[in-house]
Amino acid sequence: MIQRIQTIFLFLASACFFGLFGLPLATSETAMAGLFADRVYNIFDNPILIGVTCIGGVLALIAIFLFKNRPLQKKLGYGTLTLAILFIIVAIWLVVQDTESELTSNIDERLGLGLPLLAIFFVLFANRYIGKDEKLVKSMDRLR
Repeated sequence: MIQRIQTIFLFLASACFFGLFGLPLATSETAMAGLFADRVYNIFDNPILIGVTCIGGVLALIAIFLFKNRPLQKKLGYGTLTLAILFIIVAIWLVVQDTESELTSNIDERLGLGLPLLAIFFVLFANRYIGKDEKLVKSMDRLR
């Protein structure tokens, strides 16, 4: 059913992904060449980050409406989880590659860097409750 707790968790995971469009990942006190040319590092600085963010948010939203097909819903949850981890890896890799030669002491992390971590936890909780629902349905089938 769509009013289950995993629906809330999947919606929150999707909101975390789409929240990245408005929140910066990091800021810098001084302008540097590359990602921090405008002193703000957000997803618009790299097309890979935009793509991973869009796909992750859409996958979480699609998983909400697949409540009748719990195995597929769980697979989409794992896909969203993979994209959140990929986002973190790519975002950190881009910063390391871009600021290798310059001082990184003046880079401040912002709320946008924590949103993919929140999405990971929300997807893990959603998959846990999807598994519980699947177990409940299988136990009811055995009683028939």
